[in-house]
Amino acid sequence: MTQTAEKTDLAQIGVVGLAVMGSNLARNFARNGNTVAVYNRSPEKTRALIAEHGEEGHFIPSETVEDFVASLERPRKAIIMVQAGKATDAVINQLADAMDEGDIIIDGGNALFTDTIRREKEVAEKGRHFVGAGISGGEEGALNGPSIMPGGPAESWETLGPILESIAANVDGTPCVTHIGPDGAGHFVKMVHNGIEYADMQVIGEAYQLLRYGAGLEPAEIAEIFREWNSGDLDSYLIEITAEVLAQKDPETGAPLVDVIVDAAGQKGTGRWTAINGLELGVPITGIAESVFARALSSSTAQRVAAQEGQLPSGTIKKLDVDKAEFIEDVRRALYAAKLIAYSQGFDEIKAGSEEFGWDVDPRDLATIWRGGCIIRAKFLDRIREAYDNNADLPALILDPYFKGELEGLIDPWRRVVVAATQLGLPAPVFASSLAYYDSLRAERLPAALIQGQRDFFGAHTFKRVDREGTFHIEWSGDRSLSEY
Repeated sequence: MTQTAEKTDLAQIGVVGLAVMGSNLARNFARNGNTVAVYNRSPEKTRALIAEHGEEGHFIPSETVEDFVASLERPRKAIIMVQAGKATDAVINQLADAMDEGDIIIDGGNALFTDTIRREKEVAEKGRHFVGAGISGGEEGALNGPSIMPGGPAESWETLGPILESIAANVDGTPCVTHIGPDGAGHFVKMVHNGIEYADMQVIGEAYQLLRYGAGLEPAEIAEIFREWNSGDLDSYLIEITAEVLAQKDPETGAPLVDVIVDAAGQKGTGRWTAINGLELGVPITGIAESVFARALSSSTAQRVAAQEGQLPSGTIKKLDVDKAEFIEDVRRALYAAKLIAYSQGFDEIKAGSEEFGWDVDPRDLATIWRGGCIIRAKFLDRIREAYDNNADLPALILDPYFKGELEGLIDPWRRVVVAATQLGLPAPVFASSLAYYDSLRAERLPAALIQGQRDFFGAHTFKRVDREGTFHIEWSGDRSLSEY
């Protein structure tokens, strides 16, 4: 293959922004037979890509936006892989001004879906198409096959579909990409995907913490346990890489790498957006929200130091008083249960968002395209797809007969693990909040009745009754008479 295509050739796709993700995505397109136009605001990155990877396929490098646009075949298709926010808006405006009617601009970054809705309207006013596409899989996925979640006009999907399918991960002959829905649907689904990812990572961390400081196991031992778990129901990308991280030794000190890493987790916003949107939609995504708070708390370094130096009282801390092998198995089962809750809550939020914005997102599509390439790919996604195949209007994923049957064998170990964490003084916010969510769903009565009484007492907010229709209020400061509103 030649290093670059002739200037008389035209590219099927273009990539703007050649940091690691953009560069890997461009290489993926080129490796799969596409001529790729590449542009970066700093020309050095464009030259570095061609110098280091030009032999992987056909590239057309450009040093101006005008040359970049001129090197694309019509309808032009350009993927933006730049920092979210003002930088994205700036590049969109540059491209839209240089492009012609019917050309397609794709934002492949982690944009807030409401920004995507706004941007599509603005770009449409100029006669261009705008597609917000969630891309999952990190640097490796971008290069070797990501899971892709494009939104935008259906007309754009007809043009983009084949080229995106050429680079997506592939499971059982099915590319891990499909049209999610109009305007912001793709970025919304990617946002919730990342929220599920937050909860999944946090509860895996809680399982590690229990095994390490509850059962007294060393990281290398726990790595082997996770490798074993990855061969069963918990088979997933995150379980797989957890084993690798725990087995890693620090090259400088020889200590377990996990002991050298500062225990303050970063975040770029998608988990926080998921939690905020869950609150706005009124969807109880408790496990996801707790995972966001857990990251925030881990990074509250000054408070944590002050609490430790001030020796906050711990109460009576018990030692693990059960068989170690039984405890490990309990943690495995509890982890499976909490992961199911995370996915169930995520699908609830997607359903609510789809209804709110009129997107008609099909959960079966998501279960299909998340099986490969993405960070939350897991063995049980096939079961999730079957669940929605059997009942497209499933009230909650965990009410599917298969998953309900699975939970029958998980609930008692789950309860034991939450109790053990409390007795050991080890924080397990996602284990605990997910169990509380589960018990709230199955409870015949919740304390919300008392809350409604309180609200009516101090604010005359009214309440409904179990025995007849209507809205009611008590005259609390008078003779406590009942009035119907």
